[in-house]
Amino acid sequence: MLLYAFLNALLIALREIRRNLMRSFLTVVGIVIGVAAVITMVTLGRGATEAVKGQISKMGSNLLILRPGQGWGGWGAPQFTIADAHAIRDQVPGIASLAPFIQTNVKAIYQENDRSTDIQGTTANYFAIANWNIGLGRFFTEEEVEEAAPVCVIGETIRKELFGEGVDPIGSKIRAKSMSLEVIGVTAVKGQGGFGDDLDDNIITPYITVQRRLTGRGNGQNINQIMISGKDGYPSANIVADVSSLMRERRNVGANEDDNFNVFDSLQLADVISSSTKVMTSLLGAVAGVSLLVGGIGIMNIMLVSVTERTREIGIRLAIGARAREVLLQFLVEAVTLSCVGGVAGIVLAYGLCTVLAEVVGAPFLFDPKINVVAFVFSAAIGILFGFMPARRAASLDPIEALRHE
Repeated sequence: MLLYAFLNALLIALREIRRNLMRSFLTVVGIVIGVAAVITMVTLGRGATEAVKGQISKMGSNLLILRPGQGWGGWGAPQFTIADAHAIRDQVPGIASLAPFIQTNVKAIYQENDRSTDIQGTTANYFAIANWNIGLGRFFTEEEVEEAAPVCVIGETIRKELFGEGVDPIGSKIRAKSMSLEVIGVTAVKGQGGFGDDLDDNIITPYITVQRRLTGRGNGQNINQIMISGKDGYPSANIVADVSSLMRERRNVGANEDDNFNVFDSLQLADVISSSTKVMTSLLGAVAGVSLLVGGIGIMNIMLVSVTERTREIGIRLAIGARAREVLLQFLVEAVTLSCVGGVAGIVLAYGLCTVLAEVVGAPFLFDPKINVVAFVFSAAIGILFGFMPARRAASLDPIEALRHE
């Protein structure tokens, strides 16, 4: 009996919506916009979080970077030595691999082409630590590092700028200041990193080669940073604490003095950015949800108008035996139907918006059924909440007074 009453109310609701299509459309616009805004904000927020995590992961797995100074620049602080790197490798537990790193800007030249770029001197371990894959040729070996071999691995951007699109540069020699380097490999494309820099715009060569042939320092005293890869499952916070303690001792930092170095933890940075993005996404989603309430008020207003317009119809139904709860159910179902139609339209609109905007902002489109279901259920709840008062008003009409209504 209850199911029959519900289906009958639903048919009447659909008939009324079809009879006043323009008014019904304008009624649900607020719901459509609200549902679409909530889903779009949350979906793009999740995509942005994953994009940032992906860009940070390009820098390396379980990566920690030891740098001089308190800021990212490290101006004025003493640099590290190769002995510092060896001490960390031998005395700090939880380290899977380690690579000293020297970076300086040079103008790379090949025939008539040149490009200002960074040359990075390091060890063979660096390629695994920083998640590099080889595109052409090979990486240099640890023996070539010890021999200060004049070899290099270049990024895709350098290959395009110096050699041209699709040209195989293996075996060619490029010049960086007074140093001639043979290209033995080209790294696979990485694209942009976590800070928006081009990870493919670099030249990687043995650090001893840079020290002896470029900087004029062969004593290992000018290490810009030390890249550390932690073992899987080992807490990175423990490695940070142990490295900091060891560096304070080796750099003679007093008990009351601040560190003259910093340890960058990519995992912690990813977690912080992820948390911040989630907070912003929740805030934007809540703001977008306000439009759902506005849409609910619109439904209530239109339903009140509908009750006034159909007062005589309601009086006839009550006069021939319809119960007040049946009239209540009819108008409540009509309000919920309107909000559900708006919810479905909002989901469709959100899907289109997310597809387009994900391409624009460069974030992956991560379809989340949960947020779509939540938004739809919330839109239905809005229909119940704001449709109850008009439905209650219709059900409480006096049949005689309703029949007299003009």
